[in-house]
Amino acid sequence: MPHTILLVQPTKRPEGRTYADYESVNECMEGICKRYEEHLKKINPNSPSITYDISQLFDFIDDLADLSCLVYRTDTRMYQPYHKDWIKEIYLLLCQQVQHARENSCGGSIKHWEWAWNTGVYSNL
Repeated sequence: MPHTILLVQPTKRPEGRTYADYESVNECMEGICKRYEEHLKKINPNSPSITYDISQLFDFIDDLADLSCLVYRTDTRMYQPYHKDWIKEIYLLLCQQVQHARENSCGGSIKHWEWAWNTGVYSNL
């Protein structure tokens, strides 16, 4: 579970830059979803529930002036930067793996998946 720092710049104005740190890439991806959900609640304050699909999340990501992740690599002892396209690729991989886990699980349980940084593939933990 590599430490991950999320860098967000919502608009072109640099004073709006923020960051958040997470214990893993998966937690970071959840953090991005939470930011999007907060945005949806803000623009739809009277909606009792809010739903969205991955294409809407990707539009939100694309509309941000900048969104990047810094992921700690134990093999190099350095943080490696990743951009918006990589973040969207991770979401697609997670969605595919959740779907696969749902199709192959007993009793509807979903397995937890985590990125294996040293091999560049996902593994079932």
